[in-house]
This record gives sequence, structure tokens and C-alpha cells, in this order.
Amino acid sequence: MKVLHPAAGALALATMLAFWLSTAFGEISGNMEVIRSVKLAIPWGLPLLIPALAFAGFSGFRLGGRWNHPAVAAKKKRMPLIALNGLLVLVPCALVLRQLAVNADFGAIFYAVQALELCAGATNIVLLGMSFRDGLRLKRRIRA
Repeated sequence: MKVLHPAAGALALATMLAFWLSTAFGEISGNMEVIRSVKLAIPWGLPLLIPALAFAGFSGFRLGGRWNHPAVAAKKKRMPLIALNGLLVLVPCALVLRQLAVNADFGAIFYAVQALELCAGATNIVLLGMSFRDGLRLKRRIRA
């Protein structure tokens, strides 16, 4: 668990960051085929991201147990927010954007959902990053 937990957390963070950066760079490029390709590819990464997040959350709760350290408490508070944001906002956005991209429907709805996805994704990246940092502090790999 002590090895798999940080590995799952790092994989989840890296995957979310890859999704977010791909989306942002696709939009910056302005190339509709690149944007379409990114939106079609992201749902294929969900079977990697979702189990990584679930395992990171599960293993974190097991490792944290009854430990009352403030960093552990903060990580425990963040994980439900990360999970809810992912399941209720990010996954539906990814699936809606995929369908809109399949239909080459890059109108106002596409960009509204895209904006929501970018904001929710950035939120999860920050929350996961904070948890990763707290984990490193707990292992005394970085200074508080």
C-alpha cells in the first residue's frame, strides 16, 4: 500500500494534467481537427484515470486510518471533493464533448461545456497536487 498509494495518486494527477494540457493546447492551436482528436481520445483514458483515483482514495483512507495528523485530515477532506467533481462534472463533460466532437458540433454548447471542463479539471489538478504535496511532507521528502 505504501508504494501503490503514491503511484496511483501520481498516475491520476499525471493523467488529469495530460487531459487538461491536451485540451488547452488544442484550443490554443485553433485547429478543429486537433480539438476533435483530443475530445475523442480523452474518454479512452477514463478507464486508466478512474481506477487510479479510486485506488488512491481507498488506499489513502486505509493508510490514514485513525491518524490525526493535519495533513492526513486535509487529504481525507479533499478526496470526496475530487471524486464528486470527477464523477459528476468531468466524466459527463468528457462524454458530452466527445459526442459533440463526433458530430462536429463546435458551437456555443461545446465551448460552454469545454469551459466547465477546464475549470473543473483545473480544480481537481490543484486538489490532487495539494494532496500529493501533503503526502510528500508526511513522508518527509519535502519540507513543510
